[in-house]
Amino acid sequence: MSLLDLDLLAATPLVRTPFDYLIVPGFLTQEGIAAVDRSFPRIDAPGSFPTQALDYGIAFQEVLDVLQGPAMTQAMASKFEVDLTNRPTMVTVRGRCQAKDGRIHTDSTTKIITVLIYMNDGWEAEGGRLRLLNGPDDLDDMVAEVPPQAGTLLAFRRSENSFHGHKPFVGRRRSLQLNWVTDAGVVRHELARHRMSARMKSLARLLGFSGKEH
Repeated sequence: MSLLDLDLLAATPLVRTPFDYLIVPGFLTQEGIAAVDRSFPRIDAPGSFPTQALDYGIAFQEVLDVLQGPAMTQAMASKFEVDLTNRPTMVTVRGRCQAKDGRIHTDSTTKIITVLIYMNDGWEAEGGRLRLLNGPDDLDDMVAEVPPQAGTLLAFRRSENSFHGHKPFVGRRRSLQLNWVTDAGVVRHELARHRMSARMKSLARLLGFSGKEH
């Protein structure tokens, strides 16, 4: 069973301006979309969650294994002409979007390649469509707009001018983000940061509940 269309990825030209990127609708095959959809983790809160913090089905894990496997790494290294040897990967998942999401940014310097794979059935809303931008100041100064439709891949090389963002959207918006990062310490740091954030949120909920009782 083929979950990813690496041939389609290889055949898609890399765009160089204003930064290196490519957009591949249909990168997840129908089998891949079905596998992710039926075992996507339940996420009821906004934010980005490392896969290690989530519960999901076997089919979802199979897709993660392929995404982080040697064929995908080689495909991205070849496409972006970058050496990804011994570069660790990190996958995070989003299930919902809040109003403050989508602010213009470039991604952190610890990320080498960012891959976004969307998992939404159609997309009618104006908000939530990721825009690749010429600069940091104007969401309408864009070179491309990507509706977050199921199976679509967006990949770009992180740089000082890899500006992107989207108009506000509130609601369900599912995506996977795969990054090749500079070293294993980045992954450890992100996991520790998420655990601390989760503990703080749990404490806040507990205190809020306690306050209501009294």
